[in-house]
Amino acid sequence: MILGPITFIDCIVFVILLAPQLIIHAGLYQTVKYASRSLPFLVLYLPTELFKSRYLTRPDQRPRFFQHATVFQEVMIRTVKYAFSAIPPHVTRVFLSKGVALPFTYFRMWRHGYLRSPVHWEEVRRKGLRGLWMIGKESAEPDIVIYYCHGGGFSMGSAYFYMEFLFTWLDMLKNAGYNNPAIFALEYSLVPDEVFPVQLEQTVRGYQFVLSRAQDDASRVCVAGDSAGGTLILSFLLYCSSQEGGQGKLKLEKPGLAVVLSPWVTLVSSKNIDTASDYLTIDRLHSYAKQYAGISASVHEPLLSPGRCEDLEWWKRASPRGGFVCVYGSEEVFQPEIRHWLETVRRAGSECDEMEEKGGVHVWPVIALFVGESQGERVRGLREIVRRMRGRMMPREKL
Repeated sequence: MILGPITFIDCIVFVILLAPQLIIHAGLYQTVKYASRSLPFLVLYLPTELFKSRYLTRPDQRPRFFQHATVFQEVMIRTVKYAFSAIPPHVTRVFLSKGVALPFTYFRMWRHGYLRSPVHWEEVRRKGLRGLWMIGKESAEPDIVIYYCHGGGFSMGSAYFYMEFLFTWLDMLKNAGYNNPAIFALEYSLVPDEVFPVQLEQTVRGYQFVLSRAQDDASRVCVAGDSAGGTLILSFLLYCSSQEGGQGKLKLEKPGLAVVLSPWVTLVSSKNIDTASDYLTIDRLHSYAKQYAGISASVHEPLLSPGRCEDLEWWKRASPRGGFVCVYGSEEVFQPEIRHWLETVRRAGSECDEMEEKGGVHVWPVIALFVGESQGERVRGLREIVRRMRGRMMPREKL
């Protein structure tokens, strides 16, 4: 299922769905407070900056991403950046919550002619584990399973917000030759409700669940995540391969591959710097990192901040069978630390495919799916990821 790009009609419906959820979960006072504070940005600052950028600035002097962005893309990126930096996470988490994201996804499907979901999906609720299970044919075994951890700075985000992206990924796996691809998207606890190591423990339980659905064949499993979800995936791999008397903490088979999209590899680093193109801001990110660590852990611990691990033998043990596929944008705040991490795992002897989008911002394959103009532009990142998955994981006929 590949739907069309986001339009202004979709944006209007999103706001209509968002308003009551904000009142319910953030409260009427908070809703009115931050809505009123946003008016100067929406009415004055945004139009002014847009006009200056597009009509008073030479194209080669604009921020790299905006040099080729459409008006809609620039509006979306500037608006997201404002929301990320100016609105606290207890409010912004509502934007990405189930109550908003799920009906919005169904509206998008309805607008494109789907009266019901073409993909079977169900909520998984077990002790210490929540998530979404998605599969093409409910009654058949999957021949590949993606285990996905969403982003959101550990403070916001939900598996429901990523449903359209994950449905598209399933569709592209089928087009690539898989008979019955499946995805399990983990719904981990958010900060400040829970802090490290709770999210890591939930990630481990999620992998155990995925293995059970993959008939305990880890070669069928691709672990994946974006941003903070990428952090959890890398932390999980380090955790399972850490040494205790010469043995790993858990006797779990390594997955077939790890795909990380703009992973937040080092939570607090002087190398992480704001850029004119990206919608993330370092001050807010470092604040999220300290909240995630809580009072009992350091933001520099390798299991909490994987980029801090310089132990090449540890990375060698942690690397999946097929290595890594790493996707990032050249203009995002994490780019320097991502490149350093790539050098580290390569020195450890791990295979790692690097996909850098020139002029790209944070998690550009996700962003492109929603704001790209043509279908080719919107799915280009996912198509390339799937191609590399096929090259890195065991051939389908041997699964």
